[in-house]
Amino acid sequence: MQGVDELDAVLLNYLQKDNQMTAQQLGALVNLSTSAVQRRLQRLRRDKVIVADVSVVSPSAVGLGMSCVVEVSLHLGNSAMVDRFKHLILACPQVMQCYYVAGIYDFVIIVNARSMKDYEEFSKKYFMDNPDVKQFYTHVVIDNVKVGYGVEL
Repeated sequence: MQGVDELDAVLLNYLQKDNQMTAQQLGALVNLSTSAVQRRLQRLRRDKVIVADVSVVSPSAVGLGMSCVVEVSLHLGNSAMVDRFKHLILACPQVMQCYYVAGIYDFVIIVNARSMKDYEEFSKKYFMDNPDVKQFYTHVVIDNVKVGYGVEL
């Protein structure tokens, strides 16, 4: 795998703002030919520097008006229990992000729901009725102050 050079970083910064820019548009911005930009982008994807090209959908625009940050502690910190919980959460469409963390809690999870009733059903299924879960704390999001996936380059 090759490293990310200064020109790659500039291209990545543009793509993080708008991943639908064409190689021709990017080339004009960085003074490279379209084919040179395409080769760089192919390499960055092959080397897993660029891991996805996605459209970010507004949860509220599709009826998911409630977001929660959930801290979860498991009964035991053994690897089998942790792996079981990871697999459970990976298959859960309501979970937008999940982090396995060090500290008081084992996981921090970002969940989107249509309503408090939907979140209650979700929490019963994944936390309350899960024998691996020792405790969980839910923080209802009042305002998304900053949400982003851009990486500082």
